[in-house]
Amino acid sequence: MYTEFLPISKEEMIEKGIEQPDYVVVGGDAYVDHPSFGTAVIARLVEARGYKVCILAQPDFHTCESFKEFGKPKYGFLIGSGNIDSMVTHYTVAKRRRDTDEYSPGGKPGRRPDRALTVYSRLAKEAYPDVPVIIGSYEASLRRFAHYDYWSDTVMPSILIDTGADLLSFGMSERRTYEIVNRLAKGESTKTMTDIPGTAYLTTRDKLPDGYIECASYSKVKSDKISYSKATRMQIENQDHITGKVIVQKQTNDLYVVQNIPARPLYRAELDKVYRLPFVRRPHPIYEKMGGVPAIREVEFSIIHNRGCYGGCNFCAITMHQGRFVTSRSHDSVVKEAEKIVQAPGFKGYIHDVGGPTADFRFPSCKKQVTKGMCADRKCLAPTPCPNLIVDHRDYLELLRKVRGVEGVKKVFVRSGLRFDYMMLEKNDEFITELAKYHVSGQLKVAPEHFAKNTLKYMGKPPIGVYDKFSKKFYEVTKKIGKEQYLVPYLMSSHPGSTVKDAVELAEYLAKHRIRPEQVQDFYPTPGTVSTSIYYTGLDPYTLQPVYVAKDKEEKATQRALLQYYNPKNRERVLKALKQVHREDLIPLLLKSTPKTKSEMAAKNKTNTIKNKPNKNWKEIQKRNKQIGNNK
Repeated sequence: MYTEFLPISKEEMIEKGIEQPDYVVVGGDAYVDHPSFGTAVIARLVEARGYKVCILAQPDFHTCESFKEFGKPKYGFLIGSGNIDSMVTHYTVAKRRRDTDEYSPGGKPGRRPDRALTVYSRLAKEAYPDVPVIIGSYEASLRRFAHYDYWSDTVMPSILIDTGADLLSFGMSERRTYEIVNRLAKGESTKTMTDIPGTAYLTTRDKLPDGYIECASYSKVKSDKISYSKATRMQIENQDHITGKVIVQKQTNDLYVVQNIPARPLYRAELDKVYRLPFVRRPHPIYEKMGGVPAIREVEFSIIHNRGCYGGCNFCAITMHQGRFVTSRSHDSVVKEAEKIVQAPGFKGYIHDVGGPTADFRFPSCKKQVTKGMCADRKCLAPTPCPNLIVDHRDYLELLRKVRGVEGVKKVFVRSGLRFDYMMLEKNDEFITELAKYHVSGQLKVAPEHFAKNTLKYMGKPPIGVYDKFSKKFYEVTKKIGKEQYLVPYLMSSHPGSTVKDAVELAEYLAKHRIRPEQVQDFYPTPGTVSTSIYYTGLDPYTLQPVYVAKDKEEKATQRALLQYYNPKNRERVLKALKQVHREDLIPLLLKSTPKTKSEMAAKNKTNTIKNKPNKNWKEIQKRNKQIGNNK
């Protein structure tokens, strides 16, 4: 195991004999030297190129003096806001301040500003106006064009306008980071770095490149929702590194943002090389007295084996960040990481995950994709699988076998998302059997997201019949191997397209199948997704047809309550919803085991001196739900 952290203070910089850093990498998270943390990856990449690197983690954002911690960097600032968008880190979907920040010491909030990337970039420019500022991370990727901002309920310009940054790197940034830092070190100005795939920059109309396509301007998409929808479609359809075109969008009277074609994903050998970098794999010791960094718990004993996802769910930002082209690490690379984990302090024999954006994807979706790029006019899996889709779990299965065969490993779990529709296309039960036998810790989390046909269509998910077949198969296999295991479905309420009627349909399905989800997620309109475009415009960007969108707080609360129909506190909302859509026939099914509402109890007490009591089995039901998460 490696023990050398990169310097995060002036004292540490001096201890390492650095008089002036070549690059300062700025991050909104606490410094965790682990390949799951973007700041660490970029810093280690630059260090591996022979440059002197310092990390400015969660700097004081009230003054530019914190950006002078290491003195003036010789070549530039590389700035990200953290692993998660700073606004999502700070606010719930109800726009309430979160009580915790898993990426900060002790999980305490307040260590980064709202819109961290904008604040950090401005402070860096204030500290050293002539030093190049390169921005990246999710916050940059998903805001490179004019975008709807949920928190202010308005359309904002490209983040390049607000940050004043010199260059934006979108997506997984290793390849262009190499090129950018080398060209800066050779004395080249960012003004001439207009040819790097995977970057975006501002320029004037007379300097626009050849062969571009132009989407509607910031002022146009801000005032016209049809134009916004058309721009969204153009941007989504040009995120392939083979077929994508240069896109420009006018931001002000004088400035245009230019998005170059996406960068080619890393080859397997290149991806392996990233994971061979000398990560210490734990938080910097400075955080120990502050309670550590909670986010490490989810990834400390987990392994990422792939990148990209061709699933193409409309609410997911992966298409605009990692892309739809799947690449993966070699078996040898993954096994060596497992061997490092075995040596880590606190390891008890359990690899928590061998996954990624979609755990069971190891290769591109089809042979055509490799040479001709992704299809712009259809998705690989939904609503029906493409006939060219290659379905093969053998390589992933062999990888799991090798990892669980590492000396010191007792168990290997798969906790990342698995595409159940992809699994159901297999010709035999070999994968699902080994998955259930060796890689499920009592509960397998899958993501149907909804069960209403209309909502699934706008989510870009497969029909619910596919999930039914998978559920049946999973329980058959589980029974056959003599285990008691359960499916835990991820579900989302109030997604664009979902009406109260759809939410009732979902509740009916849950009740009939005795599913009682403890946690559900309201749709969160974050920049860069098709679903967010629908949320803002009320239009399907592919057809320009109107789509129903639930925005009223009461209705959203009702849709959420229907997902947890069994909870006594939701009884009144559920009852009201059933009457609203004239589905009183479902009252016995949905409400038979929940205590009466206050009004119902009061009415009954007028004629009955015996006080109504909650279902005597309620506490037992709650206890069992906590144990298994899902009643079959």
